[in-house]
Amino acid sequence: MSDTTGEGAGGPGQEPRAELGRLLEEDPADLYENAPMGYLSTLPDGAIVKVNRTFCAWTGRGADEVIGTRFQDLLTVGGRVYHETHLAPLLRMQGAVREIALDVLRRDGSALPCLLNAVEVRDDAGAPVLVRATLFEATARRRYERELLAAQRVAQESEARSRTVQQVVSDLAAATSVEEVASVIVARGRAAMQARSAALAVLDDPATLDPQALPELRLIRSDGVPAALVRALQEAAGARLVLELAEGVRTVPLDGRLRSVRPAVAAAMDAAGLSALTFVPVTADSRRLGLLLLGLGGRQEGELISLDAPEVVPTEDPAVVELLWTLGRQAGQALERARLHEETARQAERAAFLLEAARLLAGAADVPETAERLASLAVQRLADVCVIDLAEEHGTTRPAVRHGDPDRQHLAEALRARHLPQRDVPHPSVEAMREGRTRWVRSIDDDFLRAITVDEEHLSIARRLELSSLVAVPLLAEGRRLGVVTLGVDRRRRPFTAADVEMAEQLGLQVSLVVAKAQRYELDVRTSHTLQANLLPPAPPAVAGLSTAVRYLAATQGVEVGGDFYDVVVLPNGHVALAVGDVVGHDLTAAATMGQLTSVYRALLVDRPSPSALIDRLQASWSLLGLQRMATALFASLDPATGQLRVASAGHLPPLLLTDGHAELLPVQPSRMLGAPPAPAPALEWAGVVPPGSTLVLFTDGLVESRSADLDEGLVALLAAASASGTSDPDELCDRLLAELTGRHRADDIALLALTRLP
Repeated sequence: MSDTTGEGAGGPGQEPRAELGRLLEEDPADLYENAPMGYLSTLPDGAIVKVNRTFCAWTGRGADEVIGTRFQDLLTVGGRVYHETHLAPLLRMQGAVREIALDVLRRDGSALPCLLNAVEVRDDAGAPVLVRATLFEATARRRYERELLAAQRVAQESEARSRTVQQVVSDLAAATSVEEVASVIVARGRAAMQARSAALAVLDDPATLDPQALPELRLIRSDGVPAALVRALQEAAGARLVLELAEGVRTVPLDGRLRSVRPAVAAAMDAAGLSALTFVPVTADSRRLGLLLLGLGGRQEGELISLDAPEVVPTEDPAVVELLWTLGRQAGQALERARLHEETARQAERAAFLLEAARLLAGAADVPETAERLASLAVQRLADVCVIDLAEEHGTTRPAVRHGDPDRQHLAEALRARHLPQRDVPHPSVEAMREGRTRWVRSIDDDFLRAITVDEEHLSIARRLELSSLVAVPLLAEGRRLGVVTLGVDRRRRPFTAADVEMAEQLGLQVSLVVAKAQRYELDVRTSHTLQANLLPPAPPAVAGLSTAVRYLAATQGVEVGGDFYDVVVLPNGHVALAVGDVVGHDLTAAATMGQLTSVYRALLVDRPSPSALIDRLQASWSLLGLQRMATALFASLDPATGQLRVASAGHLPPLLLTDGHAELLPVQPSRMLGAPPAPAPALEWAGVVPPGSTLVLFTDGLVESRSADLDEGLVALLAAASASGTSDPDELCDRLLAELTGRHRADDIALLALTRLP
């Protein structure tokens, strides 16, 4: 067994061991040359003195090309900078470096990602002698790291977009007005896209638009975007504006094509320092409300180039587009909500405005005051300028012109004397009153001003008012055209909306009713004045031996005419017939009865009856005369030469006689009122003498009666006032009695007749 074993050991079985020994003997050199990594040794200055076959294969160079070359010369530009500034100093300090990422240049110029490990070999004195380096090919690792970083970046960007949307939603929830919504969207949109500028423009409310007009963009909020750029975009889109908004999120660069196709837009972008524009539609429930405009890139003169912000936002990125779409939708929903909130607030304001208008107009005393109150209220709440024209019998008048700015009121006053132009002039106020319908001029230009003004001065005033919109509302009531209210806003205020026009029409309706009522009242007043002037006798005639004075004061409530009367008639025999009376009531019927009564009284004087006979005749003929009211009356006859006085009363207060500062009521016994059932006996008559220098006063009960005191108290006050007057002059006495016994408010008419017998 030992032989067999020995043969086996020394025979053919010895060949594998010999081969293995040979391989192990050659292993270090082969391992160096064909290792799966690159080996190289360099001198301290980087010159390569030894390199393995693997490194040469990676770079595509032979060993003879590599040896003698400095290692740093085989690196990319960035690698060389890093070698000099970091790698070499670090190796010198530490003596070794590990896993330094470098890119080695191949012969064809491509970069080979590598990880470098190196040690510095030093002599006994510590001086560097040699650098041994190992390089690992890191293409796969670099790709993995790049993909990992890309994934992290995508995750971070997604998180940032989510935060942006959350912040926008939170901020918009607190916004209650269109301006606040615009501020949030502009600020957040600009920050999210790192835009140079941003603006939010919305389409005008369709309710404010003429059906024939094109929709217009109105700039709500701008942060660096000039209004000129928005106007240029508006003009470029023209009739296709709504279609342009439906194109979706897109970026338009400032390039040669834009300069040739849309030079105005390109010029506006140049002026704003922008290199591109991103358009984001603002929508709500698929309806286009406006757009968010982001100005990108470009830089101001002298400004440094930003190393962080991109020149153009990559709207080709679906994630960015989705973010912008989300911002646009959130903005649209918030705008709708804010508009609804504002409209609710405006409706409440309109209701309060109309209630306030009703209250103020109801308190107006006449048509001019009504016009002034309306004009003042309109420029506080609705317009900048208010002009009111009223139709009169012989044309139009302009009782009120008001401007909301006190510094511009002088311009409004300059229009007061300029009544509406002739009917052939296309003035909206003339057309509104002629056609009986509201005229709404949505925009005003110089051609329009020239068409409605009558001369250069008028045109100059209109220009200085800077009106941008006009509404003329006719005043209609009871089938009559009473006038027109013209309201205007200037360029500092938003133009009129359909809601504003509706409120102006409601206000016009209120004013029409008030003006119609006031005009009826004024007509009644004029009628009463005319009737009173015709019913009351003229001023007393001059009578030798007598000084006379009369006064008539109408009540302060109702029409300014009633049933009180007075009369002084010189009879053919030289005597003077006196009368004073009061028809029951205070209206036109009472006035008419008074007129009939005085006419019949004068007719009866032809026979020169005594005062008591006058009462008896009137009583007997009252039913034949057809008089509708009863009346009290006092009739007297006075001989100026002798002072002989005869008085009879039909239910009337007795006269007062003032002699030497002493006042007394004459003891006249009254009979029944005129119009009452006839008395069984004739009326009683009092006779006496008026001494020279004495004054006889005849009056109606309005002088002594009041709601706060009874008749007896009034008569006592009359006697006291007459005694204390200190005068016998009838005019002065009348004035003093009225001043003492009456106030601003009178419940009844007052007729007062005073005669002084001259010495």
